[in-house]
Amino acid sequence: MKSISNFNPLSIPKLLHQPNPLTQKQTIFDQLKKCSSLKKLESAYASMIKTNADQDCFLVNQYISACSTFSRIDYAVLAFTQMENPNVFVYNAMIRGFVRCFHPTKALECYMEMLRAKVMPTSYTFSSLIKACSSVSALGFGEAVQCHIWRNGFSSHVFVQTALIDFYSSLGKLGRSTRVFDEMPEKDVFAWTSMVSAHIRAGELNSAKRLFEEMPERNTATWNILIDGYARMGNVESAELLFIQMPEKDIISWTTMITCYSQNKKFREALAVFSEMTSNGISPDEVTMATVISACAHIGALDLGKEIHLYALQNGFDLDVYIGSALIDMYAKCGSLDRSLLVFFKLREKNLFCWNSVIEGLAVHGYADEALKMFGRMEREKVKPNGVTFISVLSACTHAGLVEEGRRRFLSITNDYSIPLEVGHYGCMVDLLSKAGLLEDALDLIRSMKVQPNSVIWGALLGGCKLHRNLVIAQLAVNELLVLEPHNSGYYNLLVNMYAEVNRWGEVAKIRAAMKDLGIEKRCPGSSWIEMEKKIHQFSASDKSHPASSEIHMLLPELDGQLKLAGYVPELTWGDLG
Repeated sequence: MKSISNFNPLSIPKLLHQPNPLTQKQTIFDQLKKCSSLKKLESAYASMIKTNADQDCFLVNQYISACSTFSRIDYAVLAFTQMENPNVFVYNAMIRGFVRCFHPTKALECYMEMLRAKVMPTSYTFSSLIKACSSVSALGFGEAVQCHIWRNGFSSHVFVQTALIDFYSSLGKLGRSTRVFDEMPEKDVFAWTSMVSAHIRAGELNSAKRLFEEMPERNTATWNILIDGYARMGNVESAELLFIQMPEKDIISWTTMITCYSQNKKFREALAVFSEMTSNGISPDEVTMATVISACAHIGALDLGKEIHLYALQNGFDLDVYIGSALIDMYAKCGSLDRSLLVFFKLREKNLFCWNSVIEGLAVHGYADEALKMFGRMEREKVKPNGVTFISVLSACTHAGLVEEGRRRFLSITNDYSIPLEVGHYGCMVDLLSKAGLLEDALDLIRSMKVQPNSVIWGALLGGCKLHRNLVIAQLAVNELLVLEPHNSGYYNLLVNMYAEVNRWGEVAKIRAAMKDLGIEKRCPGSSWIEMEKKIHQFSASDKSHPASSEIHMLLPELDGQLKLAGYVPELTWGDLG
């Protein structure tokens, strides 16, 4: 032992000022946890290198996790490759980072490297690996991972088995998912929910509902998944019933129900649910807002759409590409093109949906030249068009009667952009040619189609025949339409009108008799919406269910008189002919 007499008191200050490794480690850890920018992340790693902490598995684990948060997996790889002996936690962070940053193949390669380094995996290793297998649809690798799970003693881990249920379900292997689920010694609510989701994904809603009813406990996610399943299948009534029965609803529940109504064209109901949601103090998110704005667009609820836009601004919503494109579309469809353009030009970022919405808005309002110029501007900004873009472009040509421009654009779809021609593109082109009176050209185009022409195609041709009074081609179109939609009275009615216009009453009588023999009745009348005092009112022809119908019917004779004074002559229809 050293004598106390040899102790030099002058060395005390030097000892006190030496950095404490534990303090340094805590400081770097705090830096990593509080990283709010890439610059701060780089600074934290510089501190690790400076203090030789770049070999500390705990800190490198934290650093890799932070890198994946900023989607800088390249930074994580660089730090990982500098390590001499990474432990299982570092490998797990690296595998999880690859999955999170959409590099599933690299995650699988990292696992192979981990095995070669003789580092034993944990349950967290496998949960990330299974997600990687799902991303690349690697059934064989997934089966191998399942064997590793069994060999390493993790076959009883609930969250690992739950990940396997999701994996096999994503590949359409419901039987495999069921086997994993049945063999689980313990099942929590997440395992049950994954199995319900697997049945819905396979289209087996009845089985999903039975499993749902068997669940010992349910969470909100389970209810949401089942409601969404019914919504996707168009079973609105069952989705409604579940939604009403839910003990607790979160933002996803409300948004799912709003989306359900919107997808099934029940836009007024979607808006009513949104109103109920906000009155219950539930704040919508960006997805909800975009869906509700889209519902306003479909029924022309401009005032309500303006209110929702104002609500988004007042509540700090970022007008991103999703809400932005929905607003552009809503204002255009509601007749407020100036507001639509204002939203478009104010957006900081514009994706393809924004461009498509503004081009369609200009086209629908008859601004064909402006729509085509906007398309040119989109090309200059290096935004690649898709099939939907060209439907708007061709519609613009149709509105303006730009036949040669339309032909050129139609050919460029495949020649310049390698976009496969779809029925919608042919429909626009047939409509353009038919309205221009080029009925033979339109018929030739239909006969050259590489896809089966549908009722919209033949209907466009028939509309052109009506406009240009071509009974020969009209009869051909109607014959095709009656094969596709044998009980649609509209096509018969249009042909009857054409024969009536040229006083061929014998043909009119024949068609009417044929309709009677086939049991074809007039279609249900179309309906219209009008927005008054923040309420949406729906009207149908001859409908007396609306509270104001008696007042409306009292005004009709007066309106009829004013139309006659103005010289309006109504077009005869089959119904008018008796």
